[in-house]
Amino acid sequence: MSDGSSVTSLVTQLRSELERYPIEGKLPSSRELVRQLKVSPVTVSRAIAALAAEGLVITRPGAGVFRAPPPREVAVTGDVSWQEVALSSQSGARAIDASGVLAALSDPPSGVIDLNGGYTHPSLQPERELAAASARAGRRPGAWTRPPICGLPELRAWFARDIGSPVNVENVLITSGGQSALTTALRALGAPGAPVLVESPTYPGMLAIARASGLRPVPVPIDRDGVRPELLAGAFRDTGARLFVCQPAFQNPTGAVLSAERRAEVLRIARDAGAFVIEDDFARLMAHPGSPAPPPPLVADDPDGVVVHIRSLTKPASPSLRISALAARGPALERLRGLHAVESFFVPRPLQETALELVSSPAWSRHLRILAAALRERRDVAVSALREFLPSWTAVPVPTGGYHLWQPLPAFADEVALTSAAFRAGVAVTPGRMYFAAEAPGPYLRLSYVSAATGAQLRDGIQRLSQAYQEIPGQRPAVPARTIAHGGDEKA
Repeated sequence: MSDGSSVTSLVTQLRSELERYPIEGKLPSSRELVRQLKVSPVTVSRAIAALAAEGLVITRPGAGVFRAPPPREVAVTGDVSWQEVALSSQSGARAIDASGVLAALSDPPSGVIDLNGGYTHPSLQPERELAAASARAGRRPGAWTRPPICGLPELRAWFARDIGSPVNVENVLITSGGQSALTTALRALGAPGAPVLVESPTYPGMLAIARASGLRPVPVPIDRDGVRPELLAGAFRDTGARLFVCQPAFQNPTGAVLSAERRAEVLRIARDAGAFVIEDDFARLMAHPGSPAPPPPLVADDPDGVVVHIRSLTKPASPSLRISALAARGPALERLRGLHAVESFFVPRPLQETALELVSSPAWSRHLRILAAALRERRDVAVSALREFLPSWTAVPVPTGGYHLWQPLPAFADEVALTSAAFRAGVAVTPGRMYFAAEAPGPYLRLSYVSAATGAQLRDGIQRLSQAYQEIPGQRPAVPARTIAHGGDEKA
């Protein structure tokens, strides 16, 4: 049993036994709990801390741990209906649609297999390496002092090397995760009411940021080779947009990689339009072994400051390692730096120090190799399970990196009904419509293969999905098709 599960088990046990003690009654000592329950002192300490955080116990140094009195309930009365008028009557007022983000961040109930999540299962995260890095970071001199506003120079230099020329340390700004970096870039470079070109389909969190910032997302369709240049040029011409947001490597949700042939064309089109390209390179470190390496980032071919590049450690490491880099040049960098300082001052130094310790150690490259192998294995399990349990569906495009499959559904299928039926069958999946800025061209599901605990559980989840699909009234078999792998390879 992992230490995390031991703590959870002990918290559950102690919570259920609290009724045996009177209010302010003293619990057994930590030493006694260690002896009775055969757990480590660290497990006991963390369990007691969890109960104290819930307000169930009180710790008194030198005296022990005591059952806390029940919280005093205060009746809340009042009328908040006035807020509807206040929030909607302002000029430019807008609702914040966070449904796509909240769906991705929600943990499914116990017993429901997660094929929805956007973060790797804890078993795929470098937890021991992060713990060691955090411990080393805490011993660094000045670890809790205020960091430079742009970030630790050593961490900025590491990101600059990882992104590659022409980016250097002076071009890099450390931010709190990819979502924060996207928010900063869209708000700094876009004006409320202005159009922003986005890939279609695209990441719902980016659409939420754009709309919350008052921008108007305009979809530009993509195929297996990335955004279609002729449609991108037409969208710039028709809208006058000055921003295009894209994910050239292992795009979310399709897994597409922008082809080498289209890279220069995309940059030329944006340059001719006098527009910025915000390159969200969130999954570059999650390439699958044995597959063609993705082309270098767009910023590598950009001497003129067209590209604003985002690189994050969150996806390949841990959802709580919210460290990313914004790379830009010229006046755009000054605007990004200014908005970042106004909104958040700086990224906490202990987190930056931990990230620096992690990526500077041999354990980081070892973790990336292990993760890449696990991603490929899980991808193959998911694709095989879809072929086995849902052979009538159009074969899914097989990505060469990242952590999700983009499954087209038969034209008659109701993706919302299927998502609900799947949840009742014990598997959480993501309906495709939230990935489109306008009307979706058809029904889709996004299936994540990194949130399940094991490959066996992943296969079980797809079998449950198949059972849910069979139960939907009116479903009909679809014509099987060949599997097209991103990159151009065809598989029978």
